Amino acid sequence: MSEVVYSDDRIEIHAMVVGPLDTNVYVLRCRRSGNAVLVDAADQPDLLLRACRSLGVRSVLQTHGHRDHIQAVPALRAAGYPVAVGAGDAAKLAGYDEILADGQVVDVGELRVRTLATPGHTPGSLCFRVEGSDVVLSGDTLFPGGPGATGGDPVRFATILDGIETKLFTLPPQTVVLPGHGVATTIGTEQPHLAEWAARGW
Repeated sequence: MSEVVYSDDRIEIHAMVVGPLDTNVYVLRCRRSGNAVLVDAADQPDLLLRACRSLGVRSVLQTHGHRDHIQAVPALRAAGYPVAVGAGDAAKLAGYDEILADGQVVDVGELRVRTLATPGHTPGSLCFRVEGSDVVLSGDTLFPGGPGATGGDPVRFATILDGIETKLFTLPPQTVVLPGHGVATTIGTEQPHLAEWAARGW
């Protein structure tokens, strides 16, 4: 049902790929407490609800509000899982329970998950860094090979690059990046290419 894509002595992160656009859904779980959070209620709610029940999920964090990342939000909220989202994307959801601010800490058992606001792909795009572990969930902000889509808008593109440079590329190079689609990468792999991305304009 799910695959463990990152683990250390404190956490384990399970991944599922759902929906027509192969969206990654992650369950971030505290090993010591058993408590967990689901990142992006994207699609296939029955599958996600089974994962929530089996892995100890208490709530949902949304990286952003694009359709391919939010289809299961109503079903998870109806089942009692509160949903949190960035202010800039809240209106894209059918409903939500909490607005997340930049730098806010979400407690998941004994873990501290810090919100990093990285607008550009959408106004409210967020990444989630697990403090004390070498992993960040980047949503559609950063992928292997570059930033997420910004619709050809130079202002949005400059905005997403700024967020990547100031919020993500300040993390240690060994930090594993788990994106909203596709495979993982690391900060150290992507960081040398920032100027190249800026020059190409996408």
